[in-house]
Amino acid sequence: MEFDFELTLVLATAIAGVIWLVDALLFAGGRRARSMQNTHGSRDDAVPDPLIVEYARSFFPVLLIVLVLRSFIAEPFRIPSGSMLPTLEVGDFIVVSKFAYGIRLPITHTEVLDTGHPHRGDVVVFRYPRNPSVNYIKRIVGLPGDQIAYYNRHVFVNGKAVDMKRVGPYTAPSAPPGAEPQVEFHEDLGGGGHALLLDPHTGSLEGEFVVPRDHYFVLGDNRDHSNDSRRWGYVPEANLVGKAEMIWMHWNWNHGGIDWSRIGEMIQ
Repeated sequence: MEFDFELTLVLATAIAGVIWLVDALLFAGGRRARSMQNTHGSRDDAVPDPLIVEYARSFFPVLLIVLVLRSFIAEPFRIPSGSMLPTLEVGDFIVVSKFAYGIRLPITHTEVLDTGHPHRGDVVVFRYPRNPSVNYIKRIVGLPGDQIAYYNRHVFVNGKAVDMKRVGPYTAPSAPPGAEPQVEFHEDLGGGGHALLLDPHTGSLEGEFVVPRDHYFVLGDNRDHSNDSRRWGYVPEANLVGKAEMIWMHWNWNHGGIDWSRIGEMIQ
């Protein structure tokens, strides 16, 4: 069973808040009264708060701030695989905007405020439709109602080929020594374009797709090494976690540790 950090954070915040509130309403007044009845009324004669109350009072504000920031403002994620190369490398730590596509309650993920919708070309984090406890990151290629085709390693949106230009050979930083290079391209889905990789040494998934209402079609930028909508279908809007905005750290001890050049890089 996978560790559910969101549920744990909500429970910890609620437990600390309830302990603090119950003590304030039912027990704190009695302790103050007993302290005042002491002969000298000095600090040494004061009735101390129970240890659990002290912990709850100390941790509740911190837990509440973390919960609000993580649920409604921004959340950090670490990139564990190369499916979004060359845009995102293994070991990148990214900031994801939680309010870009609607404010949602933690745990239930019920939308309480509509703040916007994804655009074609956005890099998004979402709960994997086949296992919502797992987060995926991909690029949105198809919006609701779009007709998407992928043939000969080329994307077609509503019958029109997406502009794609060859850049040159590319070898991932995490690739083993002697690995065959892939080929980097620049693709423009709108909004300035982005880099992607194609691997001439492997096969490619192809097909045609019609994106249902309130769903999105997503692809990895490492097109021939990505588990995406070509395999398992569409991402429901309710599964969206947020928009990937920036790389705030790159840490990969297997390949040199920190890469300072990637810190602060905006995600295109």
